[in-house]
Amino acid sequence: MQRYFTKNAVKDKYFHITGEDRHHIVKVMRMKEGDKIICVDPSQNSALCSIAEITDEHVAAEVVQWIEGSSELPADITIVSGLPKGDKLEWIIQKGTELGARRFIPFTSARSVVKWDAKKSVKKAERWQKIAKEAAEQSHRSIVPEVLAPLDLKSLLKISADYSYKLIAFEEEAKQGEDSVLYKTLSSMNKGESLLVVFGPEGGLADNEVSLLLEAGFLACGLGPRILRTETAPLYLLSAVSYHFELMG
Repeated sequence: MQRYFTKNAVKDKYFHITGEDRHHIVKVMRMKEGDKIICVDPSQNSALCSIAEITDEHVAAEVVQWIEGSSELPADITIVSGLPKGDKLEWIIQKGTELGARRFIPFTSARSVVKWDAKKSVKKAERWQKIAKEAAEQSHRSIVPEVLAPLDLKSLLKISADYSYKLIAFEEEAKQGEDSVLYKTLSSMNKGESLLVVFGPEGGLADNEVSLLLEAGFLACGLGPRILRTETAPLYLLSAVSYHFELMG
């Protein structure tokens, strides 16, 4: 069943869907009055709805039943990715959304091969946000993750002060057999607390970047004995968080 994130709260038992989502319902899915969809309001409430009216401007969907429960991770996880090559960041955003990430922050690392083109920034950011929205719909999320424009290290360090826990996925720690920081961090976290995790680009993080992150209160952690690609490591981390909070208890 198709899921749509609405910009407005329900009004008199009806959601009013406009823009691209209206186009998707009418032109792509070719839905008719009486067809069922799921609507999610800005407060993360989900409802089974029946399409009551289709006009040139909107689709009106009547609430049939509110849906209890949440599919969201109990922890607020932000993935920081050193700008990788090609479409790897799009893959991270799509699959990371499916796995429950709350936020994505691209990071202009010293070793990023890709250089951020400010002229293309608006279109890039819009595309990344659209990928997150579509993945959230597909995976039945109650929240569309936020995708920020790329930050430099100084801006990243400033934002990191707002997080309960901060980690660096650092392959040197993995090589040395470190296997306890991630476990201890997740074991210390309470539901609802936030975790910011920094992943380097293909060439890894520069030594001075690691030093500055550690000085800002980050802890370096390994992700097992194998060296993971830059697009694989965030998915490993999110899977570990899901296992710890959703399957162990």
